[in-house]
Amino acid sequence: MRLAYSKVAVFFALVSSFACTTAGRSAAGGRVDRELITHEQIEQNHFTTAYEAVESLHSNWLRAKGTDSFATPTEVVVYVNANRVGGVDALKNIAVQTITSIRHFDGLTASARWGVGHGQGVILVTTLVAVPANPS
Repeated sequence: MRLAYSKVAVFFALVSSFACTTAGRSAAGGRVDRELITHEQIEQNHFTTAYEAVESLHSNWLRAKGTDSFATPTEVVVYVNANRVGGVDALKNIAVQTITSIRHFDGLTASARWGVGHGQGVILVTTLVAVPANPS
């Protein structure tokens, strides 16, 4: 009798462990990254600017999450590759043809990575970088 209960307990443990590992996955079997907009998502929706893509898919990325300083409050900062280009309005000037991904970093992660002044978060737009031709 104890052996039967042990087998049932092991079976349920395996089933629940499998259910936990598959939770949060997409239909394709990969994990869903809620902080990323892919090139494929941009193409599927026919966006023309990075701002349109973010506004439509993750509009909460565009808003400050509260006041981090009354004297000099910060805003969400936008980077294209490694270059700071300004606030969220800068996304309106970024055409989608060269975008490979758009990633959001929350304030804590952004401050740790880029330093002071990034308390409201960062939107990092990664684009195709033209590789210079070999002169030879």
